[in-house]
Amino acid sequence: MRREHKSLFSPAIGEYGGLIAYGHYGRPLLVFPSQEGRSSDYEERGMIESIRWLLDGGRVKVYCVDSFDSQSWHDPGLPLEERARRHALYESWIFEQVVPWIHHDCGGPTEIMATGCSFGAFHAANFALKRADLFPLAICHSGVYNVGVVGGGERGEAVYFNNPMDYVSHLHGDHLEWLRGQVNLVLVCGQGQWEDTTGALESTTRFAGLLAEKGIRHELDLWGHDVPHDWPSWRAQLAHHLPRFC
Repeated sequence: MRREHKSLFSPAIGEYGGLIAYGHYGRPLLVFPSQEGRSSDYEERGMIESIRWLLDGGRVKVYCVDSFDSQSWHDPGLPLEERARRHALYESWIFEQVVPWIHHDCGGPTEIMATGCSFGAFHAANFALKRADLFPLAICHSGVYNVGVVGGGERGEAVYFNNPMDYVSHLHGDHLEWLRGQVNLVLVCGQGQWEDTTGALESTTRFAGLLAEKGIRHELDLWGHDVPHDWPSWRAQLAHHLPRFC
């Protein structure tokens, strides 16, 4: 199986971010790491191995990136609005460096699936809803879709436009109609240990309800009370859902 590591410079951040590419052919999947994670986490936690048969079979190419959470959403010294502004730097890196590199690696512009576990699920959903032209599908594992849980303080436009529970509730008109035909979110969550204490179970069900109210295509898949907020669960869930889309 092909494995290639790249360091892509972000002019906005002023530093390099890591990207690891897996696979030789297939539909591209961009992986956002869990909270403050690195591009190597997906492999080290067994997620790549769980879908190796799809990679070896040329059905999917996986691109894992570093997070910027410790300088944005999870910097406890910053008010929430400033954290959201910092997140915009990460967005620019994804749009200006990561997406073009994936397109080049795939031989030209193509739609990219997004996925992530825990806080990575928030990123996958947020990027898909904001840029469904690039990311028409997001597979989200055990996510929390209200960024207010990470900190308090001033809340302005930067928070609003990066908080799915806020901006989805106000979607209307032509843009909502376009999203209804363009995007699909698969929201997966267990009902076992830590899914309640992290807020993932409640947030996932509430977010699914909001998407249903707005008529945005989605699936809600709740696993059993023996399925915790942990990597073994996410490995099984990814291996279950991803083959349908590649």
